[in-house]
Amino acid sequence: MIEVDTLWNALPLPALVVDAEDRIAQANGPMELFANRSAKALLGADVVKLLRPEGGLDAPLARARRAGTPLTLHDTMLYANGGPAKRADLYFTPVGEEAVLILVAPQTIVDRLERQRSTRSAARSAIGMAEMLAHEIKNPLAGITGAAQLLSMNLEAEDRELTDLIVTESRRIVKLLEQVEQFGNVSPPQRRAVNLHDVLDRARRSAMVGFAAHMTIKEQYDPSLPHAWADSDQLLQVVLNLLRNAAQAGKQGGTITLRTFYEGGMRTRKDDGSGRPVPLQIEIVDDGPGIPPDITRTLWQPFVSGRENGTGLGLALVAKIVADHDGWIGVDSEPGRTAFRVSLPMALVKAKQ
Repeated sequence: MIEVDTLWNALPLPALVVDAEDRIAQANGPMELFANRSAKALLGADVVKLLRPEGGLDAPLARARRAGTPLTLHDTMLYANGGPAKRADLYFTPVGEEAVLILVAPQTIVDRLERQRSTRSAARSAIGMAEMLAHEIKNPLAGITGAAQLLSMNLEAEDRELTDLIVTESRRIVKLLEQVEQFGNVSPPQRRAVNLHDVLDRARRSAMVGFAAHMTIKEQYDPSLPHAWADSDQLLQVVLNLLRNAAQAGKQGGTITLRTFYEGGMRTRKDDGSGRPVPLQIEIVDDGPGIPPDITRTLWQPFVSGRENGTGLGLALVAKIVADHDGWIGVDSEPGRTAFRVSLPMALVKAKQ
C-alpha cells in the first residue's frame, strides 16, 4: 500500500495544510519551489503573509471551514513570499477539525492572456453572427405568425391546435432573437449612488409574483452597507437574471437566499496591474441540484447553458453588465447549494460643483 507521505509529495501542484490559526502545518515539494523556501522554513509560517493573495485569505478560509465543503477561487493574483506576482487558481478543502488543505494551480500570464483573447474573439464573432441572423429571421417569422393566425379563423378546433402551435413556437423564437439583440445593444451604465437593498427588494417582489412564486426567498441584509456606484436598472437586470436561474434550478418549496455584506479586501485586478476595490457583496444562493462541473469554467460565455432548452445568454449578459461596472462575479456550486456572488465598487462622495 502506498504511504500517505508518498502520495503527498507526489502531488504535482503546490500544496499545504494550515491549522486553525492559519499557520502552515505541512507543505509538499512543489510548494517549496513555488514559495522559494524549504519545508522546514515554511512550517509554522503565516499562510496569509506567505501567499498574499489579492482580497486576502481570511474570507475563503472561513467560508471553507464554515461550510465544511471545498471552495475554489479562480484567477487570483498571488504575491508569494515577496516575489513577482503570479496568477493561480486556489482550491480549499477542509481536512479534520479547523485544518484546511490549500492547492495552488499556477497560471502563466501568457497562457491566461491567450485564453482571454480567444474567448473574447469567439464571443464577439458568435454575437455578431447571431445579431445579424436575428434581424434577418424576425421579419419572416412575423409573416408566418400572421398567416397561421389567419388560417386559424376558418378551422375546426382540432385543426386550430396546429396553427396555435405554429404561433406559440414562432413567438418563442422571436423572444430568443430579441434576447440576442438585447445582448449586443446594452448601453454603457449610467452610474450613480445606488442602495443595493432597494434594487434587491424590487427584484424580489417581481420574482415572487412571477417565475419564483413556487419558492421562498429569504433576506440576509447588512443594514450598514454603503451605497454602490452603479446603474440601478442594469443592476436590477443582473439580479433578476440570477434569481430566474435560481428559481429554474429549484424545486417546489425550495429556498433562495439574498445576502449582502461588506468585504474590504476584495479588489479587481486587470492585466496591466491596475484595479479597484469592490467591497460590496451580493450573494444569491439556491438549494437546487448545482451546476454541472464541466460547464462551470465556461458558464459566462454566450450560448453556454446547463439547462435543456436554455439559451446561454442570461449569464453572459450578467457578466457583461458586471464587467461594465468594474465589478466581479463568481460562483461556487455543489449539489444542494449554488451561490452566485457579485462584487461591486462603492459610491464615492463627490464634492458639489
